[in-house]
Amino acid sequence: MSVPVRIAAPTALVLALLLALSACSATTGGGGADRRPANAGHPVAGKADAASGVVLNAERTTPTDIDLRWRGGGSGASGHVLEFATEESGPYTVLQYLPPQVTSYRHPDLIPNTTFFYRLRAFRGPASKPVSVTLPKGELTAEDENSSHDWLPARKDPKRAVPGRPLRSTSAGAPTGFKATVKHANGILFTWTDRASDEAGFLLESRTRTGSAYEPLVVLDPDVNSTGLITLPTEKEASYRVRAFTYGERSNVVRLTTGGSTSP
Repeated sequence: MSVPVRIAAPTALVLALLLALSACSATTGGGGADRRPANAGHPVAGKADAASGVVLNAERTTPTDIDLRWRGGGSGASGHVLEFATEESGPYTVLQYLPPQVTSYRHPDLIPNTTFFYRLRAFRGPASKPVSVTLPKGELTAEDENSSHDWLPARKDPKRAVPGRPLRSTSAGAPTGFKATVKHANGILFTWTDRASDEAGFLLESRTRTGSAYEPLVVLDPDVNSTGLITLPTEKEASYRVRAFTYGERSNVVRLTTGGSTSP
């Protein structure tokens, strides 16, 4: 079991881990990428992958901020995963799972004088029927804070698993029986029946009361059919659903080198 973690991670924490992994790769003789700044021979914007049709572009808007934009890819994807690395061969780390209507992302506060590589990967799969949740007003009581949160970790309950259908070949296998149980003023337990046989994982998605579209909140392992969520203030009133997904095609890889530090 693992406690669910929201998809977005602090940039500094992710970078520290990624650079440590890259250092290990260099020590063991892993292939390193050319670290020269992008130029005509190593352009920032590349051609779309023949299968994905997505063209990813990168622009350095400040010495340590990089803006990413993309276009193309058709309407078949449920969204895209944006990944980055400090070596072209990886390892790549997920920056964010993004809904299909999002076509840009800012990667801020980066390490100066460092080359970054970026790529997009489509994900697709069917979602459950949504459920609406209204949490009690106010914050946690002392009793809530001291109570057991054993409902929070993601679980694989065999009682809520059935012989599944392949997502890749049939587009079937949407989770069913999706339910939300309010545990306290900031906590919800979600359960569902897993009906897919080849999912890469599940995405818990939400649409807030003022939101216009569902956005991925938490990524979960294959075969998981129960997870808790500690909500944010904007999620007191929201609609939720869970999606079984597989990964699709990748975009081109783009690279850009940050400038020097702007601090005195």
